[in-house]
Amino acid sequence: MIETRSQRRLWNFAGVLAVVGLMSYALFAQYVQGYEACPLCIFQRVAVIVVGLVLLVAALHAPLGSGARVYGVLGALAAAIGVGISGWHLYLQGLPPDEVPSCGPGLGYMMDAFPVLDTIRMVFTGSGECAEINWTLLGLSMPAWVLIWFVILGALAITANWNRVRA
Repeated sequence: MIETRSQRRLWNFAGVLAVVGLMSYALFAQYVQGYEACPLCIFQRVAVIVVGLVLLVAALHAPLGSGARVYGVLGALAAAIGVGISGWHLYLQGLPPDEVPSCGPGLGYMMDAFPVLDTIRMVFTGSGECAEINWTLLGLSMPAWVLIWFVILGALAITANWNRVRA
């Protein structure tokens, strides 16, 4: 159990380090191993970064009282959004080949050509490239691992920031 401000800070920084590791591997997989990030992968990366930023601010601030709960809720909310994105990605990967939506334009083009809400809608309704599974570890695809990490990071955000601590 987290009982002191320094322990709270340490646990939040541990979450930040996990996010740095996850993003480092994502960039390594893309730029060194040659795995192209699909639009849902990019959205998951954004959610991971948001969780990391919440944990970083929580670590730097490390409030003693109920203010810390705000960080816990924000971190858990960002992680829950990430779980939703990863879950949708896994749903697409589990579809039979004849039910996979057609591939749409690249995310960069959509962001340039369409409003943000239209881009988000198009990514979630027509991203056939997101259904490809080109990487697995222990039988789980990358979105499954990212979903697991969102659950871990969300639980960490709540655990590290929920209870009152002493200085």
